[in-house]
Amino acid sequence: MAGEPAESGAAGAVSTIGVETALAVLPGPRSASPSASGAEADGGSGGPGRFEEEWRRALELIADSDEIDLVCHICPDGDALGSALAAGLALRGLGKRVRVSFGDDPQVIPESLSFLPGQELIVPAAAVPAAPALVLAFDAASEERLGLLREKAFAAGALVVFDHHASNPGFGTVRLIDPAAPATAVLVDELLRRLRVPLDQSLATCLYTGIATDTGSFKYRATTPATHEMAGRMLATGIRQDLISRQLWDTTSFGYLKVLAGALERAAFEPEEAGGHGLVWTWVPYQDLALFGVTVEEIEGLIDVLRKPAEADVALVLKQDPDGTLRGSCRSRGAVDVAAVCARLGGGGHVYAAGFSAREAVDAVVERFRAALAEVAAAADSAGPGAR
Repeated sequence: MAGEPAESGAAGAVSTIGVETALAVLPGPRSASPSASGAEADGGSGGPGRFEEEWRRALELIADSDEIDLVCHICPDGDALGSALAAGLALRGLGKRVRVSFGDDPQVIPESLSFLPGQELIVPAAAVPAAPALVLAFDAASEERLGLLREKAFAAGALVVFDHHASNPGFGTVRLIDPAAPATAVLVDELLRRLRVPLDQSLATCLYTGIATDTGSFKYRATTPATHEMAGRMLATGIRQDLISRQLWDTTSFGYLKVLAGALERAAFEPEEAGGHGLVWTWVPYQDLALFGVTVEEIEGLIDVLRKPAEADVALVLKQDPDGTLRGSCRSRGAVDVAAVCARLGGGGHVYAAGFSAREAVDAVVERFRAALAEVAAAADSAGPGAR
């Protein structure tokens, strides 16, 4: 697929699946239906009038800006990077000068996302102006998730936030936050509709990647008929979803298998935790990653292996950065709201999938996680099943 990392300094390996012809820019059919997330109908979190007013303000800011900086959260996943690149490509097509960035140094684009079109738009965080005219932020559940770009985003003339995390506190000048949307890519799809930008294969590849990754290949509960309708419009452009899916979920290095083996060997099952709903957890030391030449980004999918045991409602993977920072990824089968758990540790996310970062020893982080689990599980059990 097209889209090697930009020469500006974004790092990442060249894609292994070579489907440039599948990403040729060709017109594609596009529905004129309302937002697939339903935000236009129910108004998102602020009522119909408020949400529509936010859209109006966002479109005015975009129309009045010749130069726009688009940022997504640190250690970007398919929804974050796919959303930012889709919006960047669309705005460039409208004649805007655009930069896409994320607040890591060094920037690392996972091999699984190396096929995404538009990566020539990516610049290092240092290349973003200290006070941009307009910043559009994608998939950042909190301002801290902007990393090195946080101060620059808040120094901008205006900051428009596109997000779907229920834990988002509502930062920014304009807030297009729809917790009902299964992915931020849904909001970007709506943005392109309102900008009257027709779908082509490059845009469809980015948006399909966003919704596919954040719905777990359309198997998570947030997936709706509208999600499939949106995916159908992406496929109608002629993109190769089989090759995209192979790169996202079925392609790894051999080193990843060695790291996975070590993580599974360290895995612990604690049936009494999470209010008796069970916890399974493990961690990956940076030494393992260095030994086998694997990046932290490459092991993002490890949590989907660890969450498989039926005996545990909650799964947690701690991944260690070179500086010792632990990145926690957790999943729930539904008995425990892991977004509420991670919020107690300074993170956030969704009921079924969330994360956090910590600068402590592994034992200390796990102990704090257990305590937060107990609090959230107890609150949920006392409220009854209808509260979940």
